[in-house]
Amino acid sequence: MSIVARVVRVRVAAGADPGRTGGDRLEVIVGVIGRAHGLRGDVAVELRTDEPEIRFVPGAVLGVEGSKQTLTVDTVRDGAGGRLFVRFAQASDRTGAEGLRGRVLTVSVDASARPDDPEEYYDRQLRGLRVLDASGTEVGVVADVIHLPSQDLLSITTETGERLVPFVSELVPHVDLSSGTCRLAEVSGLLEDPDEA
Repeated sequence: MSIVARVVRVRVAAGADPGRTGGDRLEVIVGVIGRAHGLRGDVAVELRTDEPEIRFVPGAVLGVEGSKQTLTVDTVRDGAGGRLFVRFAQASDRTGAEGLRGRVLTVSVDASARPDDPEEYYDRQLRGLRVLDASGTEVGVVADVIHLPSQDLLSITTETGERLVPFVSELVPHVDLSSGTCRLAEVSGLLEDPDEA
């Protein structure tokens, strides 16, 4: 998902994503449909976006991953634990809602779109970035962004395996989307396992 369009803060160099033009579109995952709630067709939706106020509004049309099916949001209300209760026009009762369980919801976005704040960006913009150490030597590639309650982590694929680096400006002081790189701070053992250090 591509995220998963979550937004995280870090210093970002100006410029567009490498190799992307204004006409490119991406399918981004914004939610996963859970169990039916009530008798009128409401379903719990586990959010995969930081912009539910844009993605889940009455009249919004969402895609279903792996199909040409679309679902139109009819009503929305807040739920607990990062969930919304949503009723889709295509499921007006509990039976219809139960048939939607497990569907992954998507939206089509402009690949070059950026968050309003210049110090924020989307997960999809980080995946695939080449990771440089403090001296500028390439040491890996960002495979994913992991969101935890206390902080976010970059999952970096290196020659010796996956390494998790806390995604804070003290450890990852610079991201340059135009060159497709992010640079790590000079911190001993940052990409090593404790038994390797």
